[in-house]
Amino acid sequence: MSRWKGVALTLVSVVAVLWLAATGQLGLYINPDHAGFAVTMTVVGGILALASLALAPVRDDHDHDHDHDHDHGGADATGAATPRRRVAATASAIVVVAGATVALLVLPPATLTARTAIDRDVEVTAAELAVDARSLAGADPSTFDLSDWALIANQFDDPAEFAGIELELAGFVSPVPGDPDDSFYITRFKITHCAIDAQPVGVPVHLPGWRDRFAVDDWVVGTGGLVADPADQDGLALLPGTVAATEEPEQPYVY
Repeated sequence: MSRWKGVALTLVSVVAVLWLAATGQLGLYINPDHAGFAVTMTVVGGILALASLALAPVRDDHDHDHDHDHDHGGADATGAATPRRRVAATASAIVVVAGATVALLVLPPATLTARTAIDRDVEVTAAELAVDARSLAGADPSTFDLSDWALIANQFDDPAEFAGIELELAGFVSPVPGDPDDSFYITRFKITHCAIDAQPVGVPVHLPGWRDRFAVDDWVVGTGGLVADPADQDGLALLPGTVAATEEPEQPYVY
């Protein structure tokens, strides 16, 4: 039974990965740069699982039960335990496989939320990323994504270097811990390999009363310029000209 359970779980995973890849949703779990490798190894894993099942010796359960009963002289208590254990093992395997099927194939894929961003600390993530934001100074700002602007906002305290540049940033709303009523982060998750290593990156937006217009996890687009952060003079914040609600994009992460 354990062999069948393992193969069934493997095949469910294979179908899930191939379905996500075919529907363009695999990027919700892994960096698209690794999608080809993931699909290839998934197919290989599925083939090996089926091969191991086909080549494995089949145990003759009937003969085993017969020998067992014979050796124990027909002891009912001992002989009856084996079928019960098999029923329990079968039920357990069905539950595990059904649970995996529902989780991987029935429930819709979901993006990480502000709760995860708060737990992983947007500000600390920006500070710890092993990139010097000053290397971005003088580069073409039209090539920057949200993670680049997050680094700049965290590592610069003089907005003069970016004077006259109007940003348009899209992400979901997560609160700024030290200034929850006047500021929020426009946030996304940056994925290096897969969703397990996803780290939140965000640019603080100074917008007093934002809670009257938006809820945490709402997706918004903010436009405006960078100013010295009123809540943190060691960094920059977006002083928005406009902030409007928007739909979550098909690809919500940055890589």
